Amino acid sequence: MARELLIGRGLAVLSVWALLNLIGSGYLVRKADRRYAPYYFHGMNVGWGVINTALACWGILQLHFRIPVDLGVAELFRTQLFYENLFLLNAGLDVAYVMTGYYLRAQAATTLQRPERLLGFGQALWVQGGFLLLFDTTMWVALHWQGQALFTLLG
Repeated sequence: MARELLIGRGLAVLSVWALLNLIGSGYLVRKADRRYAPYYFHGMNVGWGVINTALACWGILQLHFRIPVDLGVAELFRTQLFYENLFLLNAGLDVAYVMTGYYLRAQAATTLQRPERLLGFGQALWVQGGFLLLFDTTMWVALHWQGQALFTLLG
């Protein structure tokens, strides 16, 4: 139950981040000029906002706040390990997003064909990947710490 509360709080944070992206960048992309990087930056943030909203909603719907009657110790640890590995995998993907942002920035500096698009997309990947890296790492640390408490309860 404590794990579900922790994940629920994390998904609430992700939902707020997603909504801020949808509202803030949704407003600013309409005011931005397509010839400049901010248009692509905000457009990419809106895309991330849609995806993060969908992931947060799906995750919230998957939470179960009642403890099953037949829950065994093995299942408890299997579920704990699943969530820890999920957030750790996501943190690795987040590093890839940030590095892709660096790559796009480098490409923008050397190309004559729509560098503003590469620059805006690269900046958005920095922001989104950076936030998600912080989020997923924090969730992994919190879940791992909580999982360690399970070992002390059973040991």
